[in-house]
Amino acid sequence: YAQLLRDKVKDVIGKAATLDEAVTALRGEADRFFSRDFLLPRPILEAVMSPGRVVLLIDEIDRADEEFEAYLLEILSDFQITIPELGTVRATSIPHVILTSNRTRELSDALRRRCLFFWLPYPSLEEEIAILHARIPRLSEHLAGQIARAMQAFRAMPLQKAPGVAESLDWASALMSLHRDHLDAATLEQTLGCVLKVREDHGVLASERGSLDPIIGRGPAELEPGGRSLQTDFGLGSVSRPVS
Repeated sequence: YAQLLRDKVKDVIGKAATLDEAVTALRGEADRFFSRDFLLPRPILEAVMSPGRVVLLIDEIDRADEEFEAYLLEILSDFQITIPELGTVRATSIPHVILTSNRTRELSDALRRRCLFFWLPYPSLEEEIAILHARIPRLSEHLAGQIARAMQAFRAMPLQKAPGVAESLDWASALMSLHRDHLDAATLEQTLGCVLKVREDHGVLASERGSLDPIIGRGPAELEPGGRSLQTDFGLGSVSRPVS
């Protein structure tokens, strides 16, 4: 717009005798650019300006800085936004605001006072199986059950970063990509990076390995009575497999 209006700018400052007069003349026209015509509404302002009632999701607020928290106080208290160049924009329809936090840091008391608190725990075994089937419909019932039970065992361990539902879905997708129809010790070792994202937690798993044995067994294949086996150390226990 400034380029398109450059001829008009020349007209504004054309009668100025000095540089100071030219600056003063331009300053008087500056408010034309600080108007709603040049305002790009982002989601928060869009929610406030919406003529109908909407849902505003502010996800993982704990990852934002404290200045952004302070900015939200006016919105959550009075449902308005003050823009210095334009004034105060008040909501015509108060939005439903949902804030989520993973507790990577503590939120301020002022922000908490403006919110209703709801704690969302990890899903139960049945809920996690239902989530897996909903997001990955081709996942077998047996494998979904193994993944969900293994996740319950992981979350009971003293891990630095317990795996969440996102890790369950990533793990299931990886197993599907590898054409696995069941979990065993070798498959666990190959895909453990989908579940544990902290190096020290791999050491914790080595000491807690027994809690997974009822879920995945000791190895990928059962041996015939009297058959020979080759023992391989995956760092999570010995795995037996037939020798051809």
